[in-house]
Amino acid sequence: MRDAALLEIRDLSLAFAGRAVVRGVSFGIRPGETLGLVGESGSGKSLTALSILRLLPEGAVIAPGSSIRFEGQELTGLGEPAIRRLRGGRIAMVFQDPMACLNPFMAAGAQVAEAVRQHRGLSGDALRGAVAALFAEVGLEAPLAGRLPHALSGGQQQRVMIAMALAGDPVLLLADEPTTALDTTVQAQVMALLRRLAADRGLAMLFVSHDLAVVAAMADRVGVMSQGALVEIGPVATVLETPRSDEARALLAARRGQATPPLQAFRRARAPVLEVDGLAVGYPGHGLFARPVQVVRDVGFALAPGQVLGLVGGSGSGKSSVARALVGLADRTAGRVMLNGRPLPPGLAARRDPAAQRIQMVFQNPYGSLNPRRRILAALEEPLRALGLADARERRRCAAAMLAEVGLPEEHLERFPHALSGGQRQRIAIARALLAEPSVLVCDEVISALDVTVQRQVLELLRDLQARRDLALLFISHDLEAVAHIADRVMVMEGGRIIEDGATAEVLGAPRAAGTRALVDAMPGLRPVLAQDAALVQG
Repeated sequence: MRDAALLEIRDLSLAFAGRAVVRGVSFGIRPGETLGLVGESGSGKSLTALSILRLLPEGAVIAPGSSIRFEGQELTGLGEPAIRRLRGGRIAMVFQDPMACLNPFMAAGAQVAEAVRQHRGLSGDALRGAVAALFAEVGLEAPLAGRLPHALSGGQQQRVMIAMALAGDPVLLLADEPTTALDTTVQAQVMALLRRLAADRGLAMLFVSHDLAVVAAMADRVGVMSQGALVEIGPVATVLETPRSDEARALLAARRGQATPPLQAFRRARAPVLEVDGLAVGYPGHGLFARPVQVVRDVGFALAPGQVLGLVGGSGSGKSSVARALVGLADRTAGRVMLNGRPLPPGLAARRDPAAQRIQMVFQNPYGSLNPRRRILAALEEPLRALGLADARERRRCAAAMLAEVGLPEEHLERFPHALSGGQRQRIAIARALLAEPSVLVCDEVISALDVTVQRQVLELLRDLQARRDLALLFISHDLEAVAHIADRVMVMEGGRIIEDGATAEVLGAPRAAGTRALVDAMPGLRPVLAQDAALVQG
């Protein structure tokens, strides 16, 4: 590895609406080196990465005296045409939120082809071959090239984004939470791909993540950010084994198992609030002669007040499609859904049923579920108006109280979604769902965008809701540690079907199905968590 830095940042400071959000950050990345950047939500790590290609949100300003040099060239003074030539070419970026970046009206393969055509000038058979090779590299099957983004799982969407980033053969990759939406097995595949690229091509990476385990596996060096400042930087082993800063020690403590105690199993028989029987979900194929794609087959379960049911499975297994069908955002091709003893009509007709307000969903993609043109207060007022709360002052008070409950200050009510971090946006989405006072809350990867300390806070919040409101939770996640902490029961999906169902400790501690064993084996930290939780329950 050469000593000269490919990317060198010196005294980078950013301000947003007159408020400093990044202060005096300095680091360099050499060819072939991966630098991990970690920190809690709102620490400034993503803004630091976005500043390199000037992809900052409107109103963010790079302070005078800041320096960003790439291959010896100063980037802060470059005009937009020159910066645009670097984007996707010499420097590429993989974003945290793939659905906000993909064109909803273009098939996945067409979008990758567009990137290859733009940066490499290929056409015809050469273009089709390059797209197929990129799909294979990121672990996507060839038929998925014909699907629109909404028909892909969150993990598949992110892998399409990674393929697009690789299309221009970059020398520097800026990866902002690239594995956040992936289950553990696919996460391992993507990390292995990125490590191989770094070794084979001399690719340098800035790898932004809140997951210390991922950074430890990926990075040569790691920098820890807190409140906009880089508080510690050094070799991964040094920072993770003997951290000097309080912030690094706090992140490590949160990762090393100081987690939420598990919910006690719900033992008293009660009438279910949600009953699902024979659920099937399909999507139309893309193209004149394409056949419908069946993604969920014969799924059934019951959920009582106070219960937490974990739904796990690999990317594309159908778990998010189950959630969307329950709240009327995907058509059921078969099956029945009963809420509080009443049948819910399929599809969007369910949203017009007043009873459907009692089932609410928190989405995996918070930016896609919040209106980017409306302030947070307006987003939180919607469920309060639906409940008949007409007084504006009372609506603001309720909204502020709910923000406090999810760990955000009242000042966030006046911000727009783009001015918040991914973790902050997800907490806003959770607050909005809770304001509707649901009896069933469907949580689709609600902690995937959050750092480990905020994950703990959200899990604790859900525990409190179960105790105070007798709330039923369907908790969908690829994070088996989180599921082990919070769920009474676990269902495992594979290929659109339930392959295993039972008590959490039994399913995750002694899995019977091969698909479940693969998920458990891909997460080596899970078994100590199960042992810790068992000791807490017995104690």
